[in-house]
Amino acid sequence: MRGRVPGGPLRLAREDLRIRRFEDRETVLTVFCVDASGSAAFQRLAEAKGAVELLLERAYARRAEVALIAFRGTGAETLLPPTRSLTRARRLLAALPGGGGTPLAAGLDAALGVATAQGARGRTTQLVVLTDGRANIAADGSQGRARAGEDAIAAARRIAMAGLGAVVIDIGPRPQGEAAALATAMAGRYLHLPRADAAAMMAAVP
Repeated sequence: MRGRVPGGPLRLAREDLRIRRFEDRETVLTVFCVDASGSAAFQRLAEAKGAVELLLERAYARRAEVALIAFRGTGAETLLPPTRSLTRARRLLAALPGGGGTPLAAGLDAALGVATAQGARGRTTQLVVLTDGRANIAADGSQGRARAGEDAIAAARRIAMAGLGAVVIDIGPRPQGEAAALATAMAGRYLHLPRADAAAMMAAVP
């Protein structure tokens, strides 16, 4: 500041002025869709939980929101509606059971439903799907890999049509063509992480 000449006016220079601009940051929602079926295997599911928790921590630090959907048995369940509560998310992840069939289409449709509803409220949404892609439960709950696979691809295409950003993380022990095809159908990225490596997941999810 130039200062004041005794008895004179206060003089300001351009560098004395500071303008603070407040940005109205939109909420970003990451929907985690986790394969909790028997085909995911308990050990790999445990590794996936740890990696997802790190991603949740990053989302929390960014003041973003997260949602958690698990699919197993004959259907999908929204375990965690969109929230910033990292504590609650950790608790639900720790208690996430494994086993049963793989209703992949139901999981994808549930994730799409959450993302679409939140998108209508002005949120930017993205999906992170952790699965080996080997569906064996169709959308109507019936068994059979052929029909289940077709339903899963159809659900993935609905995600692509909705324009959602998506990442498919293949947690199978070896790269699975089913998971790669799923990523292609939803116009998303494919990443094979048999040990659900947290650092690689962090790099894959924007």
